[in-house]
Amino acid sequence: MSSQISEADQELLLHKLDIFKIRGKDKQGHKILRIIGKFFPARLLIVEVVKKYLEEHIFPRLGKMRFSVLYVHTGVQRSDNFPGISGLRWIYEAVPINVRDNLQAVYFLHPGLQARLFLATFGRFLFSGGLYGKLRYVSRVDYLWEHVKRKEVEIPEFVYDHDEDLEYRPMMDYGLESDHPRVSLSPSVSSYSMRCIS
Repeated sequence: MSSQISEADQELLLHKLDIFKIRGKDKQGHKILRIIGKFFPARLLIVEVVKKYLEEHIFPRLGKMRFSVLYVHTGVQRSDNFPGISGLRWIYEAVPINVRDNLQAVYFLHPGLQARLFLATFGRFLFSGGLYGKLRYVSRVDYLWEHVKRKEVEIPEFVYDHDEDLEYRPMMDYGLESDHPRVSLSPSVSSYSMRCIS
């Protein structure tokens, strides 16, 4: 993450984009902290501003109650809105112990193959406090409703659109087909030949 605007403007941007929102409950009755990864302007922010924003606006509202995180990974691009592994770890380590202890689950909606592989390989080492064990991958919005109360959490329309794409192009789930509009199979490669890759 790097800064190109003032710290005050960065904090205002975080607030306007509504990236972090506490609303709704999961099926166990825990409050939900929803995080929309696509809206996170990683290239415009510094980690200290994100930490300060969370300390002032989010952590006090969570208080001493148990909560779950719904992280929506749909549309996250490494070059635009991903804060980087060191940034994520730094933010996670900055979360006060009492808040971290109250975290019950992290629902990771639309994880890509890279995210799954990375977390499976390094997640236990990078995140202390048992976060990795609280991680729940959710590949479709319909599966999210098994964990979260449907009417209480606002999901942006682009997430439903991505879900629809996954229904018609299931190989995207496994990283065998790109969800990027410019990348597609060459006409010489049939879908039959793709079945051999597993």
